[in-house]
Amino acid sequence: MFNLVNPDTLPAPASNYSHIVEVPEGARLVFLSGQVGIDAGGRCADDFSSQCNQVFGNIKAALAAMEMQMSNLVRLNAYLTNADDVSEFRDIRDAWMEGHAAASTLVMVPALAAPNWVVEIEAVASQSK
Repeated sequence: MFNLVNPDTLPAPASNYSHIVEVPEGARLVFLSGQVGIDAGGRCADDFSSQCNQVFGNIKAALAAMEMQMSNLVRLNAYLTNADDVSEFRDIRDAWMEGHAAASTLVMVPALAAPNWVVEIEAVASQSK
């Protein structure tokens, strides 16, 4: 479905992502707003790992509502408030992505919209019509 490209004219990806993801002509695109570590009941965990897993659970639920799955993701933009969480973020992301290597950006920010949020991820997914 997607053309995942890592040309030898660019450095190898630092972890499991693709430098380029080409979406086929006529494919359906879905844009997900930034997801944070809040569950459907409005609860937010205190620790990074729990929040990060909840974020990916929310992404998976949003995709399911659109009859898509994690392998439909073409782009992730992740925002973390603590650089010490980068390695754990990559491990959690890779587990949820199950080998799928969407294009990905990771940005360190001083804060998110609520003081207890430590990770937020927005995403783009695509599916052939």
